[in-house]
Amino acid sequence: MAVAAGGAVTVTTKGVRLLSASRTLAVIRTSPFLTTLSPSKLDVFPVRIRNNELSGKKLLVIRAARTESQGVSLGSRAPNFQLPEPLTGKTWTLEDFESYPALLVMFICNHCPFVKHLKKDLAKLSNFYMKKGLAVVAISSNSVATHPQDGPQFMAEDAKLYNYPFPYLYDETQDVAKDFGAVCTPEFFLFKKDGRRPFELVYHGQFDDSRPSNGVRVTGRDLRFAIDSVLSGQPIPSVQKPSVGCSIKWHPQKSS
Repeated sequence: MAVAAGGAVTVTTKGVRLLSASRTLAVIRTSPFLTTLSPSKLDVFPVRIRNNELSGKKLLVIRAARTESQGVSLGSRAPNFQLPEPLTGKTWTLEDFESYPALLVMFICNHCPFVKHLKKDLAKLSNFYMKKGLAVVAISSNSVATHPQDGPQFMAEDAKLYNYPFPYLYDETQDVAKDFGAVCTPEFFLFKKDGRRPFELVYHGQFDDSRPSNGVRVTGRDLRFAIDSVLSGQPIPSVQKPSVGCSIKWHPQKSS
């Protein structure tokens, strides 16, 4: 028997048992960034995992919190960071991107269905715009205590599998996610830079309208428009649709 993160679903060799909605909500509310949730904001997704990740089980059904990006002011400066890249062992900092006119920071992970829905397109979009001068970096901040499939070893495997052209960094302490104000995966922060001025946030919105089960084709329309505007020196509308995804999996609180 394997229990999904958050206690939402129990997986056995004989089938799947869903726990009550009240218990599910009680567990999910432990996230410091989630204040209210309704059953309509909970989605069930099949998530395939590797054989050695959770007691040899190949299929795990989870009830995931559907969370929207929020609470970060446009014009704010990009926080400093110093994070390792599991694939290469290199440590990256914000200063490594100072020479670029724009920087895209993406909070993603391995297991989230919303991220899986976009992985190939994240690589495709990044490849296209990195050739035009955009700097791109991805960060995973999920707790490996609750989601071992999001650990550094599997991050490196994902980076290879999807040929990520950008560094995929590991935020073990989760301090960087908190500094950025990130609350979900995927979540996108696009910064622009004018000369020696610090990076300033100009876009904090969705990739596009496509979701894992809504039948809308993935285009990256919203993010592409924002990047095109930044690289061409055009203004970006301040009204932006929030990104939608799984909540970041914060470390379990330790009892005193």
